[in-house]
Amino acid sequence: MVALALVGSLAATATPATADAVTADAVTSSAASAAATAATTALRADDARTPRRVLRHMTLRQQVGQLLMVGTPADQASSQVLTQLTDLHVGNVMLTGRSDAGVAATAAVSERLTRRVTRPRHPGATRWVAPLVATDQEGGAVQVLSGDGFRGIPSALEQGTWRPVVVRRHAHRWGSSLVDAGVSMNLAPVLGTVPGPQAAAQNPPIGAYDREYGYTVQRVRRKGWAALAGFRDAGLVAAAKHFPGLGRVSANTDTDSGVTDTETGPRSSYLDPFAAAISHGAETVMMSSATYSRIDGSRPAVFSSAVTQDLLRTRLGFTGVVMTDDLGQAAQVQAWSPGRRAVLAVAAGADLVVTVTPDVAPAMVAALVRRGQDSPSFRRKIRASALRVLEMKDAHGLL
Repeated sequence: MVALALVGSLAATATPATADAVTADAVTSSAASAAATAATTALRADDARTPRRVLRHMTLRQQVGQLLMVGTPADQASSQVLTQLTDLHVGNVMLTGRSDAGVAATAAVSERLTRRVTRPRHPGATRWVAPLVATDQEGGAVQVLSGDGFRGIPSALEQGTWRPVVVRRHAHRWGSSLVDAGVSMNLAPVLGTVPGPQAAAQNPPIGAYDREYGYTVQRVRRKGWAALAGFRDAGLVAAAKHFPGLGRVSANTDTDSGVTDTETGPRSSYLDPFAAAISHGAETVMMSSATYSRIDGSRPAVFSSAVTQDLLRTRLGFTGVVMTDDLGQAAQVQAWSPGRRAVLAVAAGADLVVTVTPDVAPAMVAALVRRGQDSPSFRRKIRASALRVLEMKDAHGLL
């Protein structure tokens, strides 16, 4: 996640934004809530809660909920998100903004969010399936959480000067603080390569903030993997981002539209850090929302099966959870309606749709449910993605 300013609209090849086909009311109807409650009640607390068994007891709406991650201020569980966790069955949350409240206060926020979903007596809860609680804790300019119990984290560029074993050891410590705060996913490390200091000055999303581990593919590969391994050692899910890399763009997808990489191709060496992370067991890869003209110039990578399926899954062999960069406020995707963004991302191969703003979550859920109802093949995609998310949660004790 490019955790900086998020505003704007998108340009070329855009499908104009239109009203989503299904209203949020259709998703949050009393009939839907009753069906969800009946389905989850059927899975008793003493049953073996394997991912496949949990999936079998989920309604379509609950499955869709596992595909959503919505933002809430890092220092509080917003009432809007708390409502969406039950009424929309949203399955995952992201702590956003900045908080200096410290580990204990953040743990209380995480606990409140988790209990909203998991406590069996709460009407509409997707019972026994805890949410992923994610945040951006890269270091340097991108560090959401601070205060008592959290260590200051230097920029990735500084970390890149350390030996890999040192990077891994420090990442383990930083990750352990996140685990203590109830966070289960860190949206890091950045594995894009900026080709040099001069290029960094012209690279708003990564180089301008020292978010790269160095100026060579070799350094980014070695130090980025070390950071990912350290976070994993701490028990976190770590998201390698932003595939296939944001180190060669001259604009920021958060604040600009039409952002295009004209250099990175399907066999580019700039993919090597991602390939290394995948070969060492990366659980999650976050997709870039830039367009890559040498791979698929017709649409942003997050909406492209050529990038997600053909390149990431088939060529690089990734079998884990694919998540999007922000599809809520990012300028790069504003030409599509919120519901259309979610449908396009899942159709392309994404498993987790991320929105830093909860305002668009009802439209996203409604569109995904409607498409799943209308298309058996799309419903199979929803089930497959929900299963991947549940399997990852199970591996981290969230079932």
